[in-house]
Amino acid sequence: MSTRRGVGLSAFQNRSSLSTSYASHGASLRDSQATSLQTQLSVFQSLLHNFALQHADTIKSNPTFRAEFARMCNAIGVDPLAGSNVKGKASGKGWWGQVVGGGVNDFYFQVAVRVVEVCRASRGENGGLIALEECRARVGRGRGLGGELDVSNDDVRRAVKSLAPLGSGFSLVMVGNRQMIRSIPKELNMDQFTVLEAIQVLGYVTCSMLIDNLAWEQARAETVIADLLGDSLVWVDVQAPEKTYWSPAYMNDFED
Repeated sequence: MSTRRGVGLSAFQNRSSLSTSYASHGASLRDSQATSLQTQLSVFQSLLHNFALQHADTIKSNPTFRAEFARMCNAIGVDPLAGSNVKGKASGKGWWGQVVGGGVNDFYFQVAVRVVEVCRASRGENGGLIALEECRARVGRGRGLGGELDVSNDDVRRAVKSLAPLGSGFSLVMVGNRQMIRSIPKELNMDQFTVLEAIQVLGYVTCSMLIDNLAWEQARAETVIADLLGDSLVWVDVQAPEKTYWSPAYMNDFED
């Protein structure tokens, strides 16, 4: 007959007490670490605030310095553009405006507005797909910005991203090795991207080129071209022996 005693109720109670103690200690450690991280983040944000105030003029006038400062903000989860398109409820300024004054905040707001204006004004030419560099050049010539601030590609890029919460259809897309701004909500399919990439390299395409080089059926090539033509993403030249299709987004590249 076995003389071993079964596990009593007290053993279960002790184990439950230990589990509760471990859980409580773990929660305490998590709270302590969260508080420490929050304190460090607050200190870093304060230092960032002082840095921005000290170098405000450089941030406003130097696009490279401005881009690096924005990346530093993003690294700690601070989006300087978060308040550019929606004014703050209390102060009437976004975070960026509170840090360096309304000048830079207004600058990015104006860049976003000018991007919208440029894209809409050129939509009849390019079907809502414009090269980032071309948009930046047109935005920089805008009367609202004045001549004291130089607009960079990074400024335009961030302005386009700030429009995303508005659901306006503005987005950045890569076509080949070129970054483009799309201002229409319609998505391009892979065949359309392929045709635009070919135009970027060759300057133009024809249906026979697509059939010979991509092994497409004639109906497929004609359908893709017709869709792009209908959206004004390509123009047609009927003077050549075979119709050639050009993209207005890349015409400047071949004119230079």
